[in-house]
Amino acid sequence: MTERAARVDGYLVCGGDFHDFDYARRELLGHVGEHDQIRMTVAPDYADVDAIAASDFLLTYTCNVRPSLAEQEGLADFVQGGGRWLALHGTNAALDLSAKGVASPRVFPRLAEVLGSQFIAHPVPIEPYEVSVVDPGHWFTAGVAGFTATDELYLSEYHDRDALVPLLETRWTGTAFGFDEGDWPDDIAHLVAYLRPFGEGTVLYLTLGHCRGHYDMQPQVAWYPVIERGSWDVPEYRELLRRGIRWAAALAPAAGDAT
Repeated sequence: MTERAARVDGYLVCGGDFHDFDYARRELLGHVGEHDQIRMTVAPDYADVDAIAASDFLLTYTCNVRPSLAEQEGLADFVQGGGRWLALHGTNAALDLSAKGVASPRVFPRLAEVLGSQFIAHPVPIEPYEVSVVDPGHWFTAGVAGFTATDELYLSEYHDRDALVPLLETRWTGTAFGFDEGDWPDDIAHLVAYLRPFGEGTVLYLTLGHCRGHYDMQPQVAWYPVIERGSWDVPEYRELLRRGIRWAAALAPAAGDAT
């Protein structure tokens, strides 16, 4: 008799501003759907902290979603208690847009602490950059060579940087035009993916995955002229997503993954 896989309950938070969340939600659920035992709850924010706490793992793709202090503490409790959180792209971003530019207000300090970073800026326009593998023997990156991403290159403020486990990185210096904190003169590694141990649990953060459609900058822009798909068309990104989902759901590694 074939042994039945135990059910795994996941919670997807997908929503916010300035991105094509319908596309991201559909693609993420497609990858989750590769595993019959995973059942997902989907929400646009973190309001239902009890449902998140009851889940086996958390998956997020957001931008400018600002959890309340109580919600931030609920997320901290979830990870500290042993939860796994796969955080993607703009999960760490809070943005205030004005005629003067884009500010990144520090409005969720506890969330930034749990995630290990807060987005500050990215180069404009979006251009290709090289993503380097930090540890080729790690289960997340084993067999994945460096690759080129045409995506938002996240320039972030890190929390407890020494505790972060770098997995992917890039280097960039210059001015991120249009952002209030746009000057980045130091030639340092900018993390593209990392692990953030926190209590008994862990956050896996992957900054890639920008996507935007024609209607996603309203009301600031009525019609955005270009459909942007970032790294979603890059095979390495898709493979990393699949590995991240398997890790978050505590599923067995696929053939070729390092343990």
